[in-house]
Amino acid sequence: MRIVRLNADTKKNLLEDLLKRSPNNYGQYEAAVAEIIDKVRKEGDKALAEYTLKFDHCRIGKENIRVSREEIEEAYSCLKPEFVEVMKKSAENIRHFHEKQLTNSWFEPKEDGSILGMKILPVETAGVYVPGGKAAYPSSVLMNVIPAKVAGVPRIIMTTPPGADGKVNPGTLAAADIAGVTEIYKVGGAQAIAAMAFGTESIPKVEKITGPGNIFVALAKKACFGYVSIDSIAGPSEILVIADESANPRYVAADLLSQAEHDELASAILITDSEELAEKVSEEVNRFTEKLSRKEIISKSLEHYGYILLAENMDDAVDAANAVASEHLEILTKDPFSLMTKIKNAGAIFLGEYSSEPLGDYYAGPNHVLPTNGTAKFFSPLNVDDFRKKTSIISYSRQALEKAHKDIELFAEQEGLTAHANSIRVRFEKDSSGI
Repeated sequence: MRIVRLNADTKKNLLEDLLKRSPNNYGQYEAAVAEIIDKVRKEGDKALAEYTLKFDHCRIGKENIRVSREEIEEAYSCLKPEFVEVMKKSAENIRHFHEKQLTNSWFEPKEDGSILGMKILPVETAGVYVPGGKAAYPSSVLMNVIPAKVAGVPRIIMTTPPGADGKVNPGTLAAADIAGVTEIYKVGGAQAIAAMAFGTESIPKVEKITGPGNIFVALAKKACFGYVSIDSIAGPSEILVIADESANPRYVAADLLSQAEHDELASAILITDSEELAEKVSEEVNRFTEKLSRKEIISKSLEHYGYILLAENMDDAVDAANAVASEHLEILTKDPFSLMTKIKNAGAIFLGEYSSEPLGDYYAGPNHVLPTNGTAKFFSPLNVDDFRKKTSIISYSRQALEKAHKDIELFAEQEGLTAHANSIRVRFEKDSSGI
C-alpha cells in the first residue's frame, strides 16, 4: 500500500478521490433507470417479466413470481445445519440490540387543559431489496428485516433476482425465513425497486425500501424517493483504521483487506503516527493479498483507494478521520475508548484489537447498513426508527389557548398570514361577525 504523509493537501486529495465513488456521480445511467421505472409503473407485471428475462435470463409469471414455502424448505436442505444455527444466533443478537431502540408514544397533559404528545406507529408495509448472484449476502437480509420486525411492521416483503434456473440463493431464503419476511418475490434490479415503490398486480406498494444493490438499484431508489421512503443511497464499502505503535500490524492489514475485497471501488485507509507500523502493515497487506481468493479485486481497490497516512500525532489522525466520516472506523490504540470520545463522524466504531469489522458485519448485533461516502456526518445506521413514523398530538382547552392567542395572532400577522390569525381570533370574539 502507498504510504503518504498526512497534511492539508493529502487530506484534500483523499476526500476528492473518495467522493468520486459516490452514486451521485453516475448520472449517465439515470435515463436508463428512469425508463425502467416508467415502464414498470405503466405495465406492472408484464414489464417485470420482460426485464427478468432480459437481465436474469429467467421466465417469471403470476404462477412463479412469489417464492413458495416448498422453495424455502428446499433452501434449508441445501445449507449446512451449523450455518443455519449461526444465522439464528446472529438474528437473536441483532434483535436484542434493536429492541433497545424502541420508544413508545407519549402524552403530556398540563393543568391548563392542554395536551401535547407524539403518536409512534410502524409503517404498514416495508420492502427489502436483496442482491442476487455473486453478491448474495444473507447477513444483509437479517440486518434489513429484523429492525422492521422489531419496529412492528406487519408486512415485510423482499425482492431478489432469480438465477437462470428460477431459483433464489438458499442462504438468502433461509435468512429471510429466520428474520420473518412475509413474502419473497423473484425480481431484481431497478425494476424491483419500481415495483415496490408503485406496486404491480403481484407486488404490493410499500412505504419504505431498504437494502443494498448495484448502481442501477441505487439510482432507482434515488428516483423513487418521495413516492416512498428509502434508507439511503449506499456507496462502496469503506474502512478507516486509526492505529498507534501498540497495534498488531497483521491485525491491521487483515482488517483493511476485509473491506478492500468487496469491490474495486472499496476504500481501505490506515492513519497512524508510527512510521514503523506503517511499513509493517504495508508488508503484511502484500503477503495477505497473495493468498486471498479475491486478489484481483483487492489489488485494484488498494491501487485506487488504499492509503496509509502518516500523521504527526493522534489529534491530526482524529481530524482526518472526522473529515472522511468513514462507514467503518476501527481504533487500535493503547487507549481506544479515550480516542473514541473525539470521533464525531463514523457509521460504526470498533474499539480494540478483538473488535474486527466483520464482527459487526455478521454477529455482534448493531446494524451493518451504514452511511457511506462521508454521509456519516448527517446519516445514521439503519435502525428501528427507520420503520416507524411519528405523528404530533396537540389538544388545547379554551383556557390554555386564551393565554396564548394574542401571541399566535401577532406571529401570524408578522408573516402576513391574516387567515391564520383570524382562525385563532374568532374563538375569542364577543360576536360572530368575523374579520
